[in-house]
Amino acid sequence: MTWTDVADVAAAALLLAGSAFALIAAIGVVRLPDLPTRMHAATKPQVIGLMLVVCGLALKLREPSVLGLLFLVVMMQMATAVVSGHMVARAGSRAGLVRDDLLVVDELTHEPDAPDGPELRGAP
Repeated sequence: MTWTDVADVAAAALLLAGSAFALIAAIGVVRLPDLPTRMHAATKPQVIGLMLVVCGLALKLREPSVLGLLFLVVMMQMATAVVSGHMVARAGSRAGLVRDDLLVVDELTHEPDAPDGPELRGAP
């Protein structure tokens, strides 16, 4: 067995594992009961699945010029998944879409309202 055969088998295993993580994320988004758990299912396994798929693709392609682009794709996905998950959580909490009976800690209900009008300028 040559090095390319080993790399192809590893690439296939990584591609299948990444696809399985993406499938688990999709099932979690459909089956989980509330917004925070759905967001968790949408962000965590999906990003891990993407990283596994990209690693498998890098092993399969074996092109140094493609590795930088694949690395950039993973970094951008990691950055945007965290920010979008946070923004969806805030919007869902403010809209009342979060079930309070399923929360252990709720850090967003005691959030101070943004001052507007005279309070912002320091007037009484």
